[in-house]
Amino acid sequence: MSLSPARSCTAFAGPRLLRRGPLAEVALAVKAAIETGENVLVFDDASGRLIDLDLRGSDAEILSRLDVPGTPATPVPNAPAKGRGRPKLGVVAREVTLLPRHWDWLAAQPSGASATLRRLVDEARRRDAPQRQRRAAQTAAYHFMQALAGDLPDYEEATRALFADDRAGLEQMTAGWPPDVRTHTLRLAFGAGDGLES
Repeated sequence: MSLSPARSCTAFAGPRLLRRGPLAEVALAVKAAIETGENVLVFDDASGRLIDLDLRGSDAEILSRLDVPGTPATPVPNAPAKGRGRPKLGVVAREVTLLPRHWDWLAAQPSGASATLRRLVDEARRRDAPQRQRRAAQTAAYHFMQALAGDLPDYEEATRALFADDRAGLEQMTAGWPPDVRTHTLRLAFGAGDGLES
């Protein structure tokens, strides 16, 4: 997992929300809380998974470890001349196995087989995007719930409501949970634009 300082995350001190925001800000708040003896967990807002932070050293050292640069590309001596293709578009040639009737249909398309396949993939991605986003939100909420709410009352029923996409049921099953844990679960499951308090 990339530890970008801008990654959105949330820290909890027990069942209490400590800080939500960019990882760089949260990391420094977590360090301060740990120095006062609090036990803190940090969660990635996109996945709901725990983030393990190295909080040793000064604030500058902590922040420098978060900004993990990618490996710079080193030029290869005597690199062969670039061939044909569209390297700026990131086109990658791979094998596709189709039945003869599929190849026949692709051959009859006016834009060619590659362009037609790209168009079909893009259409499928657009069509499936809401379902993928919904599933990612449920999974993030589930990971968070596992870590912080697994021992809370009605956890199993709340999990069932989450994956049934039953917001009213999830709200009902989490009504007895600590307010910050409940709010963050609903935020992850149904989005930040839902009027829940920060």
